[in-house]
Amino acid sequence: MSTGPGAASVPAPDHDDPVSPTPRKPSMFASLKVRNYRLFFMGQVVSNIGTWMQRIAQDWLVLSLTGSSAAVGITTALQFLPMLLFGLYGGVLVDRLRKRPTLLVTQTAMALTALFLAVLTLTGHVQVWHVYVAAFAMGLATVVDNPARQSFVSELVGRDQLQNAVSLNSANFQSARLVGPAVAGLMITGVGTGWAFLFNGLSFVAPLTGLLLMRSRDLHAVERAPRGKGQLREGLHYVAGRPQLIWTIVLVGFVGTFGYNFPVVLSAFADDVFRAGAGTYSLFNTLMAVGTLAGALLAARRGTARLRLLIAAALAFGVLEVVAAIVPGLWLFALLMVPIGVFSMTVNVTANTTIQMSTDPAMRGRVMALYMMVFLGGSPVGAPIVGWITDTYGARVGFAAGGAIAALAAAVIGLVLARVGNLRLSVGWHHGHPQVRFVPRERREELAPAA
Repeated sequence: MSTGPGAASVPAPDHDDPVSPTPRKPSMFASLKVRNYRLFFMGQVVSNIGTWMQRIAQDWLVLSLTGSSAAVGITTALQFLPMLLFGLYGGVLVDRLRKRPTLLVTQTAMALTALFLAVLTLTGHVQVWHVYVAAFAMGLATVVDNPARQSFVSELVGRDQLQNAVSLNSANFQSARLVGPAVAGLMITGVGTGWAFLFNGLSFVAPLTGLLLMRSRDLHAVERAPRGKGQLREGLHYVAGRPQLIWTIVLVGFVGTFGYNFPVVLSAFADDVFRAGAGTYSLFNTLMAVGTLAGALLAARRGTARLRLLIAAALAFGVLEVVAAIVPGLWLFALLMVPIGVFSMTVNVTANTTIQMSTDPAMRGRVMALYMMVFLGGSPVGAPIVGWITDTYGARVGFAAGGAIAALAAAVIGLVLARVGNLRLSVGWHHGHPQVRFVPRERREELAPAA
């Protein structure tokens, strides 16, 4: 059943946050007590490892077939292009359909695509255009699968445990990021890329089985949008009329477009700045994965998803990137990857939860599709820009520029939301520690001495 319009559209003071009205902190794995979510989570554990394996194998296969890094870039672009072109339409479709049957279809389509590529590779008939077609087909399935999976989480656990479940999903994905590429490397070296594709195709058996074993009666009922004209426009108007949604999406757009270009910048640091090679590049990515995993688990312990946390995390993320860009030593730079990973995941989880909990369930598919389109579509736009800056002025300038833009966006959007919410910045001391927060402007008038 619909819970009515989205949550209040301006940030509230600390004691009355619209996103999380209850300060109760759940245990780190609280949502795993829900049987349906547990089945979903376990299926994603296996599938995410397969997804990371396919990403590595796909890039390696294209590079081995063509010897061209540009061809690898084309493959990546084809996989994200459907989300840019059709993402909003996918959200409209998701709002009309039941999520579990929709996921059964999309996950099956993705499994068949991976198996198709596995057969061609193992039989020695694969050509680069086959990989292009498979990447585009996987992207088409993602157009519907991504918003369906994101919005289905609230049906599995309900509003009270949504923050915890979103955080555990992120921890799940980041754990697979640590395991999948390593297994893919061993498999590619030992038996060939075709077997990595085969593993990914078969890994979809786990989430499909989990979906089939779920109890329909335990799902939290959500009102579906009826079929009608103008639903895409309706979704855009819905977001535009709620500052909490539109500014969160704008912030994620800036951070994702300019701050998340790690493959471009970290490879340049490993090769050009520190002259250390591929092993050091792998170390940077591993330490960042450790940080993102820690950030996801820390988010799972929090019972709230506050806008001030989102702004602060985005600001800290940008500042840390600038700091990392200017540190002279390799090991200090490498160690900074951990807190950068923590704050990048805090931004990701907090934004995701804020949007889901502030959106009417009947609109959630369209809103999440817009969010994912901005989040995933930013890198193909920002990567060439940051790459040009890096090539022209050096890796340090490229990294610092991306971080500075992310930090500036966080600061400006924080001030905009404070102004919209009629808040002011308050600086003081609390239990012997400095405290910076936004409080209602009316409070200053209440505390002013009488004339």
